[in-house]
Amino acid sequence: MVLVISVFSERLLRPKEVCQRLGISYSTLARWVREGRIKAIRTAGGKYRVPESEVRRIAEGLPISKEVRAIIYARVSSIDQKSDLERQIEYLTQYCSSKGYKIIDIVTDVASGLKTDRNGLLKLFNNVINRQVDVVVVTYRDRLTRFGYEYLEYFFKQYGVRTEVVFGEEPKDAYQELVEDLIEIVTSFAGRLYGMRSHKKKRLVEGFKKLLEKVEKSD
Repeated sequence: MVLVISVFSERLLRPKEVCQRLGISYSTLARWVREGRIKAIRTAGGKYRVPESEVRRIAEGLPISKEVRAIIYARVSSIDQKSDLERQIEYLTQYCSSKGYKIIDIVTDVASGLKTDRNGLLKLFNNVINRQVDVVVVTYRDRLTRFGYEYLEYFFKQYGVRTEVVFGEEPKDAYQELVEDLIEIVTSFAGRLYGMRSHKKKRLVEGFKKLLEKVEKSD
């Protein structure tokens, strides 16, 4: 039911905000309006808004059969792993389909799991904060973050979002990426000890790389 009105004292919410607060899709909101389940106000410009009291009424009084909104997150450390990125996306898409989840976005990163300013990860955070997702699906815990997975899991839970890890820990054959992350950690700590441009830092990192090469050759 849509009411045409020019002046309204109560705060009116845009459809996007209504969907976020109720955890529903835009198509569901449009259907509820058509069926008269939620009242909407037609503005002078022809768009509709929903009174805040209507949103509270729905949220507090009526049981809502909520669809599960999923975001797929996939990551690889370098561009030459594009085929692995595609495999992650393909498998997770099939997984969500088998669970009956509605995929609202597929977010990817080509970066180390140690980086905290990944564009895809930041986009994922915005979706979580804006309550636009119910579940984040990844193949392995390390795809989301190399360290501190439990902190991210706790952060997501504060917004009613859960994580689903299909396979658990990273496979043992992901050697090269683990080596790159290990070198990045040593580089970071060496920079803090001696300064990022210090010769001591460079010697330490180069020595560590040579040590890894010796260990690999000895196996």
